[in-house]
Amino acid sequence: MNTTDRFSRQRGLVPLDKLKELKVTVIGIGAIGRQVAIQLASVGAQQLQLIDFDIVEPTNITTQGYLQSDLGRSKVEATAEYIQRIDPGIQVVTVLDRYRPQQQPGDVVFCCVDSISSRSAIWKSVKDQTQFWCDGRMLGEVIRILSATDLPSQAHYTTTLFPQSQAQTGTCTTQSTIYTANLAAGLMLHQFTRWLRSIKTDQDVSMNLLASEMNYSTSLY
Repeated sequence: MNTTDRFSRQRGLVPLDKLKELKVTVIGIGAIGRQVAIQLASVGAQQLQLIDFDIVEPTNITTQGYLQSDLGRSKVEATAEYIQRIDPGIQVVTVLDRYRPQQQPGDVVFCCVDSISSRSAIWKSVKDQTQFWCDGRMLGEVIRILSATDLPSQAHYTTTLFPQSQAQTGTCTTQSTIYTANLAAGLMLHQFTRWLRSIKTDQDVSMNLLASEMNYSTSLY
């Protein structure tokens, strides 16, 4: 099958020349992170770094899109293999570990971890290195997407890193569905492609699926 023009329908929406030059890091390959990684591969990212310490469990098949054959495997390796099936030319570096500063994240970072304390530690480590930062949060059918691309949006993001003791009870894996994770990942990729096109990004987007509500605030990028 001819795959040389697989990007023809997204031209004008995703600048491939810019995308292919960027190293993209996804931290946390769970519900949202796996979907982010797969969508990045689909739209044409060529340099991906996947960071996670976890293995695939039975509930991950239902809520995170893993396969029955992935059970017991590391999430980074299972996702890397899936990405290679999308496009064997993609360079995928897997890190079977928690994020650590010495891992040298890419120009673009998608943070898809469970806890506020983890987000805060990662942010402090990468905020002066990354060009585009996007944090996806999810609990049940509520989604929040935060993007930082400039000083005002970075300042706003920092205000969302409240102490772990003040966090809402539960994590993104306590109550989760694959459709909510897919929507969250899609919103994150949308902010990323806006940034690639030099369009204003939304620094804070929230969506409540049950209430059919969506709110956002825009960065001055």
